[in-house]
Amino acid sequence: MNIFRLAGDVSHLVSIVILLMKIWRSKSCAGISGKSQVLFALVFTTRYLDLFTSLISIYNTVMKVVFLALAYATVYLIYMRFRSTFDSESDSFRVEFLLVPVAGLSFLENYAFAPLEILWTFSIYLESVAILPQLFMITKTGEAESITTHYLFFLGLYRALYLANWVWRYHTEGFFDQIAVVSGVVQTIFYCDFFYLYVTRVLRGSGKMSLPMPI
Repeated sequence: MNIFRLAGDVSHLVSIVILLMKIWRSKSCAGISGKSQVLFALVFTTRYLDLFTSLISIYNTVMKVVFLALAYATVYLIYMRFRSTFDSESDSFRVEFLLVPVAGLSFLENYAFAPLEILWTFSIYLESVAILPQLFMITKTGEAESITTHYLFFLGLYRALYLANWVWRYHTEGFFDQIAVVSGVVQTIFYCDFFYLYVTRVLRGSGKMSLPMPI
């Protein structure tokens, strides 16, 4: 494992913890897309089915269990514990427009036509677009609380660090995972505009990140 992979995992974990702490402390899930969180829970579920079939390392297994537990805890808080604070009207992205193409692509483009391999491929493709309901919700409401933007920043940083991880592995091991790399690039592109707004607005002390109004 290299430093980019480790830093990426830590950034990913930090992003989820930030989100959970935001919900728990404020007793509210306002401004958070429940649909994105359900998609991320589905990502982890379909990717980590090998928990029951293989052991790569203790670190790998522990991280998988942690991410699964945190993902479902987030979904529980949004749809059960603090359901009354959930803004379902703003969280209106049509997730079927993501799920159907992703499912179809996972059957067409994979490394082996086997159930676990197809589900793993599905999880990679789905993760690249799972954040779209959250970004759509921010666009629709016109602003996001700073704590929510911190969550998105660390989530985007995780993907950027994983890109560095793949570059490092290619140069040191000759390893190249086309599906993971292309999907990671696509996901990172979705964050580019957000990164700019985060640096120019949130880090300069604004309590919320307001989006520019369309002309």
